[in-house]
Amino acid sequence: MSVHKAELLWQRREHVSEPSTYSRNHTVNLNGGQIVNVSASVEYKGDEEMADPEQLLISSLSSCHMLFFLAIAEMKGYTVESYTDTPVGYLEKVPGGGVAVTRIELAPQVVFGGDKAIDQQTLARIHNSAHKSCFIRNSIKAEVTIREMPVSQPEVACA
Repeated sequence: MSVHKAELLWQRREHVSEPSTYSRNHTVNLNGGQIVNVSASVEYKGDEEMADPEQLLISSLSSCHMLFFLAIAEMKGYTVESYTDTPVGYLEKVPGGGVAVTRIELAPQVVFGGDKAIDQQTLARIHNSAHKSCFIRNSIKAEVTIREMPVSQPEVACA
């Protein structure tokens, strides 16, 4: 078991464009002195130049999935050269009232190197294992899907 901590700081200030309400801007302090500027999403009177909690949720999920993917690929003898993702989360009304992030789509693009080639089926199995193992995925109710992306391996120049 492990314990994870952060520090959230908010101070009342007037909203920049709506003086009749408060600013949603705040900071989150993380390990190593990292400071993340956070606000509500623009639809909820937030600052468009700051991260919103929904972005942080989908990026946390994406990061967790990637870290498991990299570990599993390495255990299976594959060399990952790069990994990018453009996750999308959908904030929607839910039955019984209220709003929730109901689904999140991951779209990882992985470039492999090394001598061991990977096929589409193996890539899908590694993603499936990462999906099942991800701590964040196992902690949320939103449906999470992974868009299948083609296998990508860098071309090797012949001398």
